[in-house]
Amino acid sequence: MATKPLPDRARVVVIGGGVIGTSVAYHLTKLGITDVVLLEQGQLSSGTTWHAAGLVGQLRASETLTRLVQYSTALYAELEAETGLSAGYKQCGGVTVARTEDRMTHLRRTATSAAAFGLECELLTPRQALDHYPIIRIDDLVGAIWLPNDGKANPTDLTFALAKGARNRGAVVIERVRVLDVLTHAGRVTGVRTDAGDVEAEIVVNCAGQWAKQVGAMAGVNVPLHSAEHFYVVSETLFGVHPDLPILRDPDGYTYFKEEVGGLVIGGFEPQAKPWVSPDAIPYPFEFQLLEEDWEHFAILMDNALLRIPELERTGIKKFYNGPESFTPDNQFILGEAPEVANFFVGAGFNSVGIATAGGAGRALAEWIVEGAPVGDLTGVDIRRFAPFHGNHRWLHDRVAEILGAHYEIPWPNRESTTARPFRRSPVHHLLESAGAHFGSRMGWERANFFAPAGVAPVLEYGWGTPNWLAWSAAEQTSTRTGVTVFDQTSFSKYLVVGSGAEAALQWLCTADVAVPVGRTVYTGLLDERGCYQSDVTVTRTGAEEFLVVSSAATTERDKDHIRRNLPEGATATLVDVTSAYAVFGVMGPRSRELLAELSDADLTTAAFPFGTSRMISLGYATVRATRITYVGELGWELYVPTEFAVGVYEDLVAAGARFGLARGGYYAIEALRLEKGYRAFGRELTPSENPVEAGLLFTCKLDTDVAFLGREAVEKARAEGPRKKLVSFAVESAEPMLWGGELILRDGAVAGQVTSGAWGETTGACVGLAYVRATDRATITAEWVGAGSYEVEVAGRRYPITVSLAALHDPANARIRA
Repeated sequence: MATKPLPDRARVVVIGGGVIGTSVAYHLTKLGITDVVLLEQGQLSSGTTWHAAGLVGQLRASETLTRLVQYSTALYAELEAETGLSAGYKQCGGVTVARTEDRMTHLRRTATSAAAFGLECELLTPRQALDHYPIIRIDDLVGAIWLPNDGKANPTDLTFALAKGARNRGAVVIERVRVLDVLTHAGRVTGVRTDAGDVEAEIVVNCAGQWAKQVGAMAGVNVPLHSAEHFYVVSETLFGVHPDLPILRDPDGYTYFKEEVGGLVIGGFEPQAKPWVSPDAIPYPFEFQLLEEDWEHFAILMDNALLRIPELERTGIKKFYNGPESFTPDNQFILGEAPEVANFFVGAGFNSVGIATAGGAGRALAEWIVEGAPVGDLTGVDIRRFAPFHGNHRWLHDRVAEILGAHYEIPWPNRESTTARPFRRSPVHHLLESAGAHFGSRMGWERANFFAPAGVAPVLEYGWGTPNWLAWSAAEQTSTRTGVTVFDQTSFSKYLVVGSGAEAALQWLCTADVAVPVGRTVYTGLLDERGCYQSDVTVTRTGAEEFLVVSSAATTERDKDHIRRNLPEGATATLVDVTSAYAVFGVMGPRSRELLAELSDADLTTAAFPFGTSRMISLGYATVRATRITYVGELGWELYVPTEFAVGVYEDLVAAGARFGLARGGYYAIEALRLEKGYRAFGRELTPSENPVEAGLLFTCKLDTDVAFLGREAVEKARAEGPRKKLVSFAVESAEPMLWGGELILRDGAVAGQVTSGAWGETTGACVGLAYVRATDRATITAEWVGAGSYEVEVAGRRYPITVSLAALHDPANARIRA
């Protein structure tokens, strides 16, 4: 029975009384929305929160996620003074040890990230690691790092403190109420139905933990989660263990250790996890419950724990915890407003980092609700990174078995998941496979990363140095620069915007002027009200009332959501997703015109078919859309081919290309070629934290017209104020280091930024990349300031001089693409 009567209505209903739900409620009230009702089917923290280990490690893979945890730690330390309830937070520091040189390289790169984020971090020798954690064995260690600001919290105490803070500002917290349905009308949420009655609401927030997928389904919203069994044990009192003992992580042994009442919590992330039941089969009630012990499955963790802390051999185990937790397909949590239903928000799938992230994530989601959009760059955790097909139970079951172990796997450059694949396949996938392709995955698409030579297995060997595939990918780069290469780019997102108001709608949405003649293609940004990037796309006018919009593979759902939400009121324009209707083949290189001329009667000369032109042409037996554009910086065309003609067109290209030395190319080559050309990529150079002034893309903004576009005022303000950071191209002056992105950039010896993208550039003969540079001693920077500095890049602790340029490294005058 409900612990108190349900109100008839509330502005916001939060579903789930774990640490995430209480954090969202707390922060909503802190931001002034006090008409909040939080509903919990059992007791607060009784789902997956209560058995969390409570580790709070600050340093994350991105600056955004690091800032979220930094905020969490500051909040947890202050909650008792505000609420009278302690979060059980203690800053004890953290030690992460390395058994191998590869792991140590990763830790050195971690220290570099810490420097970029302004976070304290120290590299340690094994002996220094022992000083911080005196009970470990060190004879097999290569080194370690020390993060003094890491800590630990008590999950239940933290949840109750957040709930009290929310109550103190007016929120109503009701336990013993089960949500049975989410009510919607005309594509908007209207409330919830519970076993104690209905509650009308303007906004519903799904923080239901491992039940979040079920709750999402009630509203017709996809929340791709699957539970897995997660294990840890608590030891008896152990000599040398005290309350100030740091967190210890031994990722090569899959284990972590935390002090608890004189003993140790010993847990980990085994390489092969145990998925639990289907999300539809999670039992109810399931309150403060655990699953059966499984010592056999836990053995790999226990064996490694005994190796690291020998004293455990003589210490008993007090308790075995096997508590299910929900995991996402990509090991990042889910945050944001669902694209399917307006005002339905989700905060779920925290993949064992819920305690560390709860404070910052709760604030970020509350800000999203209040502002109507995310305040910062939450692209990596945005719910819109998933498509409906990611919700398949069987696919999630197989993927989660790998994802849990990814927590402590070395985060190799270009790491690819191996489970639940192949998934989405291009019509010519079999032809690429027979030609020696190695496939990566993006938005479920199987995409060729590179092609191995005949007779050689297309194997991707992970490492930090020169990869096994580099010579093959370099040959693809050379072919593209000197001959002709065909790329399968079918994974592009493709949309039609149609209707009498299509032009007006896109003029509002796009930074560039898209009121162009039929058959013209325009590169443009899509911004938000803050003038920051939500996407970058090409727009081709294909008719008087029809436009083809092409975007990156990963952004399909967020692009569609952004466009639909921001269509001008009353716009007579419709968005249609045609991604799967067309294959796309990029035919690139100085001999691309010759190759296409073998198969087409169309006049492909520059006079007849200049850069930026798009038209239907015959190609063999097929009729396709040919768009003269490039993402590799060479003469070339993108061919948009109806799916049913794709195999024939590809076979024709390969057959006719033999006399021109045609090569097949993969996405690793595209990455390197676009970096030599200085082309930006959404999610790396272009994010919701950057504007066109900083990105060097003012030329794509129609500021010389009086045409309004979303974000225009913010862009004009940013231009008047000057950039606080600036995107630069760079080349390493040594051919020795490999760059993968994330490396530290230094200007005159001081931290100036991070590499957003890096790769080996065969044309340049060294690694190249893009990076934002900034100054700490001035509000804005100029081109002269950029040019006056001396620059280095730090790669795993070593510094190398780099040459920095505001212009493209390759063909800055664009002579080759306009030939």
